[in-house]
Amino acid sequence: MRPFEVTVNGRLHRAAVSPRTSLADFLRDDIGLTGTHLGCEHGICGACTVLINGQISRSCITYAVTCAGATVETIEGLDDDPLMGELRRTFSEEHALQCGYCTPGMLITARDVLSRHTDLTQAQIRREMSGNLCRCTGYRGIVRAIARVAAQPLVSGPQQNTVGLGPAPGPGACETRSTPEAIGTPQGLATPSPTTPVPGGLPSGITVSVRDVRESDGWVTIEQVFTLPHPRTTVWPLLSDLEKTCAALPGIELDGPPVDGAVSGKASIKLGPIRPVFAFSGTYAVDDRSYSSTIEGVGTDRRSHSRAKARIQNRLFDLDEENTRVEVEIAYTIAGPLAQFGRSGFVRNLVGRLATTFAHNVNAALSGESGSAAALAQSQGWWKKWLAPLCRLIAAFNRRRPRQGD
Repeated sequence: MRPFEVTVNGRLHRAAVSPRTSLADFLRDDIGLTGTHLGCEHGICGACTVLINGQISRSCITYAVTCAGATVETIEGLDDDPLMGELRRTFSEEHALQCGYCTPGMLITARDVLSRHTDLTQAQIRREMSGNLCRCTGYRGIVRAIARVAAQPLVSGPQQNTVGLGPAPGPGACETRSTPEAIGTPQGLATPSPTTPVPGGLPSGITVSVRDVRESDGWVTIEQVFTLPHPRTTVWPLLSDLEKTCAALPGIELDGPPVDGAVSGKASIKLGPIRPVFAFSGTYAVDDRSYSSTIEGVGTDRRSHSRAKARIQNRLFDLDEENTRVEVEIAYTIAGPLAQFGRSGFVRNLVGRLATTFAHNVNAALSGESGSAAALAQSQGWWKKWLAPLCRLIAAFNRRRPRQGD
């Protein structure tokens, strides 16, 4: 058992729980707040949605102990919230609930959406709410209810984003520090937003800075910057080669090299207990003059029926004869049950860690480290190309072999 303290609905709770106890189970079983419902228990349906330090989170896949020192709000704690009061009224008037099981999560998510946006169309509401599932209403009443509140003067001010929210590692698990240095803006780049170094850094001493997340028209954009101790003429041949770049990216597997700019493959990433696999297709372009490359694509995760569009752009800037700054911009939009994993706090932490691994792998490959993850991924790709046909040949041979007694 592990002791921890957490503030729930304004009240401090001290408890000792198993390290694997979910926040949802703690809220329901230990302190009796049963308004948080458990549906899929895989972070998909949204019925368990709560607020952790002001941001919506899936409590069924967030460990309770990772919320030590955090502030949690459940549906019970929002009784006196003016915006929630308006949502409750319009949900009732628009018949936005039937069995009511999904309603607490719907209301908390809707409140979050309205707190972040001042002007919403019904299409935007559907996209923002696509991570919450309802088996009864057909969603029309839910959309109408939210749209009515959206048309009123803003009741609540915009929420503050907090990094490092659930699911695991949870609040406080990865504290970050703001860096005073501003990132330069050569070649007409937009004025940079504040950056935060990713916790832990790299064994090679490279620091990855992650800029603040931007959201516009349903797209989320996040930028990472790091400096490699190699000249641009050495870095560019690797980062302009899509197969080598993807070998350094965790979870990315190409079906083969680009053909006339067209690419396809799979992207897999672990989100708590969930590991969606997006089969994607898209385009790849390289501009040798500006030392930039861009990959754009669309993908679908068959298991959750979630859909994603994404664009990744790499740009290299020559700092001096021995150092190159790499700027990576990722823009994406997600629709379907996995949509709420696109929230800025969680994604900023996740993308920062992926960027850290990517920077380490690229640096290792450029330094000729044979044990690097990039080299390993490339060797695995080589073995797959040879082993796959061999396995098919063996399987065909075994099917043709006569069995004993035939």
